[in-house]
Amino acid sequence: MNKKIFLCAISNISSGSCNEDCAFCTQAARYKADIERYYHKPIETIVEEAKAAKSNGAHGMCLVTAGKGLDDKKLAFVIEACKAVKAEVSDLLLIACNGTASLEQLQALKAAGIDAYNHNLETSRNYYSKICTTHDWDERLETCRDVKKAGLALITGGIFGMGETEADRLDMLHTIAALDPMSVPLNFFIPNDALPIKENPLSVDEALALISLARKIIPSHSRIMIAGGRETTFKERQSDIFPAGADAIVIGNYLTTSGEEPGKDLKMIRDAGYEVAGPEDCRE
Repeated sequence: MNKKIFLCAISNISSGSCNEDCAFCTQAARYKADIERYYHKPIETIVEEAKAAKSNGAHGMCLVTAGKGLDDKKLAFVIEACKAVKAEVSDLLLIACNGTASLEQLQALKAAGIDAYNHNLETSRNYYSKICTTHDWDERLETCRDVKKAGLALITGGIFGMGETEADRLDMLHTIAALDPMSVPLNFFIPNDALPIKENPLSVDEALALISLARKIIPSHSRIMIAGGRETTFKERQSDIFPAGADAIVIGNYLTTSGEEPGKDLKMIRDAGYEVAGPEDCRE
């Protein structure tokens, strides 16, 4: 097991304006979840968040926009944010997470300085229609394939605890493995009264078993990153995710929910006998 833990931060640069009906997402406007909504986060704020992420030991930062995918205006904004961050924090790996994207859009992000693209499959092809009807799963898969064609590193993962079967989980993980991504974010569904999904949360032992299952299926060189739902799912047993197979976490806040205070996460990593990966480790 890798004793060095990679950290990644998230900047939600455009929040809560999505017209899709993904049943797991509080950014879907139709569900009227009580979240902060804004069209564009100020560039200066994004840069300050990048500096804070770097100071907390993060190797990567994800620039996330709400909505199904990229259009010309959104692409221009992501590129503007990317260039501003790179000018101030040049060694931070920048990840775009902007929904479905064409090969040409992905190539434009690459040319602007984006290093990787995150587009999660979320679940299996079979189960996806149960949680989203406004677009299909194959669009997600096509974007993931185009990410690699564009020369960007691929980040793709999914969500557990939305009512999917064990077969759905296996199918998703095997599909991800075949894509050979750089990193695999594993999320655990966070219930919200505004959302249609009303599933019982996974137990800690069930969630840890899913991390171990992912580590067996996903290529060994791909990082397993525990993202949304870490605090609410694992509670006082968060450090157990590392021996289970995780070697990366999201540090700081998520898209519409608060994360742990970074200092507590850094202490948790040290107390568990691990260390934060440095720039030299991230080049491996």
